[in-house]
Amino acid sequence: MQVQQTQSSIVQLAGKTITIRPVNLQDTTLERDFIDHLSPETKYYRFFGAINQVSDAVLKSLCDIDGENSMAFIATENRNGEVVEIGACRYVLSENPDIHEMALTIADDWQHSGLGKLLMTYLMSYAKSHGIHTLYAVELAENPQMRALSKELGMLAKRDPDDSHQVIYSLAL
Repeated sequence: MQVQQTQSSIVQLAGKTITIRPVNLQDTTLERDFIDHLSPETKYYRFFGAINQVSDAVLKSLCDIDGENSMAFIATENRNGEVVEIGACRYVLSENPDIHEMALTIADDWQHSGLGKLLMTYLMSYAKSHGIHTLYAVELAENPQMRALSKELGMLAKRDPDDSHQVIYSLAL
C-alpha cells in the first residue's frame, strides 16, 4: 500500500536547493544508486557490515511504505539535470505499536550539513501526527555521526544489553 500524502518540500540547505518528499515504489533505482554511492564506512554504519549491493527485495522494502506502520522521507538534489538522492530517513513498526524503529542515512558529501537533523524533523513530525510516541534506533557504538545527532535531537542513549557493540537511541515524541 502506498502513502496518500505526496507533498514535496523544497528547501535551501548548505547553499543548495533540495527536495524532501515521501519515498515511493518508483524510487527503487534512485535508492539503489544512493546506496551504491555510499562510502564503505557509511554502508557499514547503515547495514552493520560490509555490503556491495542490496537485493531487489531489500530495495522494494525500503521504498514500499504505508504511511502508518512505515514511513520514509528522502532528500534529493538536482545535479546537472539528474535527480540524485542525498539522504533517507525512515521508521518501521516494532512489536509495540506506539514505538517504531527508525533509520537515517546521509550521503557522504552531505554529512555534517544539517541534512540529517532536517530529515529527522520531518520524520518526527509525521510520526507524532500519526500517534507514534517513541522512535528508536539501534546503532553501532562507534558511530560518531549518530552519537552527535542524537545529542542534538535530545535522544536518550543506552548500551544494548544484548550487544555491547551497539547503542539504543530513543526519542519520546
